[in-house]
Amino acid sequence: MERYKEIERSIIKKFRKDIWHNFTKAINDYDLIKENDKIMVCISGGKDSFLLAKCIQELQRHGKIKFEAHYVSMNPGYNEINKNKIIENAKLLDIPLEMFESDIFEVARKLNYDNPCYLCARMRRGHLYSKAQELGCNKIALAHHFNDVIETNLLSMLYGGEIKTMMPKLHSENFHGLELIRPMYLIKEDDIIAWKNFNNLEFINCACKLLNECSTEGSEGKRSEIKKLINELNKINPFIEMNIFRSMENINLTQIIGYKKDDYKYNFLDDYEEKKK
Repeated sequence: MERYKEIERSIIKKFRKDIWHNFTKAINDYDLIKENDKIMVCISGGKDSFLLAKCIQELQRHGKIKFEAHYVSMNPGYNEINKNKIIENAKLLDIPLEMFESDIFEVARKLNYDNPCYLCARMRRGHLYSKAQELGCNKIALAHHFNDVIETNLLSMLYGGEIKTMMPKLHSENFHGLELIRPMYLIKEDDIIAWKNFNNLEFINCACKLLNECSTEGSEGKRSEIKKLINELNKINPFIEMNIFRSMENINLTQIIGYKKDDYKYNFLDDYEEKKK
């Protein structure tokens, strides 16, 4: 059996419960993929995005919903070693990858040298949406996973002073007709690492040229802090991760000071006296 087929088999056999089941559960629970969708699957080169690509391939082959998928990697200015590693892994995993070039790293460095991370992220998203439109796609699939979600929850609370989460899907505000989906929403990072190690796969980690040049700590530094915090809390309570995740599904609107939705802002005092009657 060819190696890529063994890797595919591991997803639906050995890791059926932790990866395949949670992948299809997210697809169904959040209604992420519909009949005749045309999806651009974004591959950054790491373990998460390559696993996403393989799961999408498996869903195309064995799922009931018929859809198209384009596997795309944007090169924002990687060095040759990282660029070639992405191409080699795509061949190893039998993924028909299209790579397109951009100069995001260099532009972000010049325009916002002190803290280019925010600008880089926005530019990446814009280039990806533009590429999706060029391909005639109506959806973009990103590889954010369960741990990305719960880390975002705590980041928003501890550093942003608000309660919000990373949504499983959302409509683009600037590119009409395009929708972003996150099919790995329920898959835990430890299970992705286990899949990688079981198959003896090697992927690039962060290939950003600017990371060591930033003079201020960006969101990735804070995300690392949050990851460590969650790991420490797990030692006290093994249900911490799932409780953080579920807290965004169980918001009790009668027990909060206020909330906002679009232009509307509610304060509990607005109807406090009426509730007494």
